This record gives sequence, C-alpha cells and structure tokens, in this order.
Amino acid sequence: MMLSQHKGKTGLRRLINAFGYSISGLRAAYHLEDAFRQEIVLAAVLIPAALLLPLAATGRALLLASVFLVLIVELLNSAIEAAVDRISLDNHELTKLAKNIGSAAVMLSLVCMAVVWIIVLAG
Repeated sequence: MMLSQHKGKTGLRRLINAFGYSISGLRAAYHLEDAFRQEIVLAAVLIPAALLLPLAATGRALLLASVFLVLIVELLNSAIEAAVDRISLDNHELTKLAKNIGSAAVMLSLVCMAVVWIIVLAG
C-alpha cells in the first residue's frame, strides 16, 4: 500500500533524492531563519572547540551531540512554524500554542547543551 504518490522511489534513487531534499532544507533554514543562522555561528565556534579540547571520546561525543541537537530541534521548530503558517496566518490560540511549544523545545535544547558543556568541561 502506497500512502503517497511522492513516496514511490526506492534504492539509490531514493537516497539521492532524500539527500537533495535535505540540502535544500538546510539552505532554506539558513536563508530564512535568523535563529538557525545564529545557532550555526554558535556551532561554528563550538564544534571546533569540541574537537580541539583534550577530552576522552565520550566527552567529545557528548559536546558534539549537544550542539547538533540544538540545530535539529531548531529545524523541527522551523518546520512546525512553516506548516502552521501554511494552514493560516490568522491569530489563533492553537497557532500560538504550536509555536510556543516549538520555541520551548529549542530553549530546552539550548539549556541541555549548556548543561552538557558545563558538566564535561568541569570534569
């Protein structure tokens, strides 16, 4: 059973298409979302720092994962906002709720990242 006519590709063609869609999504987020650009700048500082700090592999992995978590959650939040805006630009309590919850998820991912960095660096 096929759920969508757009889901028909398989194998290598599907992987190539998925990669292209992912790159397109990253570009769109970078060009359209100020918060994503700010978090990319933060990641551009923190990722090299995580790689250069004298840490065990586990600590390094935790630092890197926490940075990528922020970017992932921001992308999901941006997708939620785009979908909600596509449905309606009217002020509605459910629109506000969806956007506020997405924003809260981003905030928690940033807090998580800060806590992980503090714990790992404090040793």
